[in-house]
Amino acid sequence: MPPIIRVPGQIGYKGPIGNLDYEYPVVDNDKLDLKPGSELHARIVSNVMNRAQDSYGKMQRRHPTWQKLDQNLTAYITLDEEEEAVKANDPRRPVSIVVPYSYATLETLLTYLVSAFLDNPYFRFDGVTEEDTIGAIMLEKVVEMQALKFKTGLSLHTMFRDSLIYGFGAVSPIWAQKTGWRTTRDANGIVERKEDILYEGNKVLNIDPYLYLPDPSVPIHDPQRGEYVGWLDQTNYMSLLESEVTAPEGKIFNVKYLRGQDGRSCLLSKSTGRETKFGGDIRGPGDTLTQTSNPVDIVYMYVNLVPSDEEWKLSSKDEPEKWLFGIAADSIVVMAQPIDLDHDMYPVNVCAPDFDGYSISPIGRLELVYGLQGVLDFLFSSHIANVRKAINDMLVVDPYLVNMNDLNTPGPAKLIRMRRAVWGRGVQNAVQQLAITDITKNHMQDVMNVVIPLMQGTSSAVDSLMGVMKSSGERVSATQARDTRMSALSRLAKAAKIASIMTMYDLGYMHASHTQQFMTRELYVNTMGRHQQMLEEEYGAKKGMKVTPDQLNINYDVLIHDGTVEVGEHVEAWIQLFQILATQPTIGQGFDMVRVFRHLARMMGAKNVNDFVQKGGAVSIRTAQDREIQSEVSKGNMKPVSQVADMQPGGNLV
Repeated sequence: MPPIIRVPGQIGYKGPIGNLDYEYPVVDNDKLDLKPGSELHARIVSNVMNRAQDSYGKMQRRHPTWQKLDQNLTAYITLDEEEEAVKANDPRRPVSIVVPYSYATLETLLTYLVSAFLDNPYFRFDGVTEEDTIGAIMLEKVVEMQALKFKTGLSLHTMFRDSLIYGFGAVSPIWAQKTGWRTTRDANGIVERKEDILYEGNKVLNIDPYLYLPDPSVPIHDPQRGEYVGWLDQTNYMSLLESEVTAPEGKIFNVKYLRGQDGRSCLLSKSTGRETKFGGDIRGPGDTLTQTSNPVDIVYMYVNLVPSDEEWKLSSKDEPEKWLFGIAADSIVVMAQPIDLDHDMYPVNVCAPDFDGYSISPIGRLELVYGLQGVLDFLFSSHIANVRKAINDMLVVDPYLVNMNDLNTPGPAKLIRMRRAVWGRGVQNAVQQLAITDITKNHMQDVMNVVIPLMQGTSSAVDSLMGVMKSSGERVSATQARDTRMSALSRLAKAAKIASIMTMYDLGYMHASHTQQFMTRELYVNTMGRHQQMLEEEYGAKKGMKVTPDQLNINYDVLIHDGTVEVGEHVEAWIQLFQILATQPTIGQGFDMVRVFRHLARMMGAKNVNDFVQKGGAVSIRTAQDREIQSEVSKGNMKPVSQVADMQPGGNLV
């Protein structure tokens, strides 16, 4: 049954609480009448919530599968009555569990994506023309600083994790300002404390896949083609009220109308299932308002609309325009404005490395091995149950011959007495152990030799990538081990390449566009890292340089990551290649030997190789015949190697 939407006039909506004199947004010189109860307010609530209900109804079909995947990522499992009795009698006895192999697979795949993308800088830019080169480098430095301040790496990690579990991960990059207090002291010692912007930049918000509201008419990887895209955000009244106070006038409004209201959304009619996990959510959709907080659910939705249409009647414009709406508690409009972004896109990015190009909700990498995980759990748990059964004595007893009270008393040095009537006749045939057949003795072999290899082959998370040394009777050559590892890495590189094209490109483009459009303050950035020498030559800065918003007004391209990770499989081959280039001048002159050496050093694990680059210019190297060398030395144009320390940058080395 679809969730019931509360709108003005229906049960659950108490109506406006007086006139709170809010200043509403002005569009085309006309102030929008967004007071709860007005015609425009009711129309916006109805249009947005109808779209949200339609989208949630489609996405909700995937929730039962996602809940099972969440359960596979924890060792917790609901016990039946028999196993609860076992635990009650002896908590040390093992019962059914979820074997955390799906978790190990997830960590292996996630480690590769983190290694591929979360190495600074996350986003790399290049100037379109030669005049844009320095500006693009500075833009890259500014975005790198924003990612550090707003901890973008954590949001990207969550996005990659969601994409592997649920099939997609969604984020929304927004421009944010962190405000705080600054304490200053003038020359006279007078101390002044005032509120100020501490830093500003792009902040990446994660969207819970359970709460994502895409347009069902377009595939998951292309939200920009949809008529709308949104999500449901769970917050609380005080946090929303604080945002209303700190936001620019007219950006967030009507929050005070939520005071005393039930702020939960009827879209969350069912639990996501995360509260069944250890450490999971403790707040479910069915929870009542607590005495210590007032939860509020908000539907944020970007809609591509024609403002003059009868459906909206927002302004007189006849051309499509993207708007952002926020509907709290399914009934109060708290945000309504054109987004007015220079890139003219929805600020929403989706990562779906295993997408098929057509589905609204693709199958994730862990869902492919879900059935095998169930087989693994069954084989392991049934073997444990059989062992638990076998270690308990199963005896056949003649109660006429044996004192049953003695037999039922456990403990070491047990003494079992025969009944008086049969004293002196011996103890044969009084008690007999029941024969036990272990029908699960091959289960663990099936797990190790069949199930786990199938899961590894499907997910590409082989033993070598997990850091596990597989022991076997058959000797495996170094070449075979390397080829197996490289094949698995190639499959992971494919997923990373897809993620780079689908997500990281647009996300980097939006970061750059937001910075050009909204940056208001100058910023000092570090020159270390990529393009360090070029920046030092351009600005003479040795450690940091000042960047102003005007300097970033350039044309740029976002560089796409190829998805590979330098893991050192071919270090020896690169060493041999470097030796050939160094000893064969004809070949070596066509290559940048310094860059080749840096690449080799990074493959061998040196992350800070740039710290050792010679400052102030490099020494040029060339070869010459002996006669030429002797002639140039006699003229003073060349110096012996022993005197190289006294040479100036750019001199000749023999």
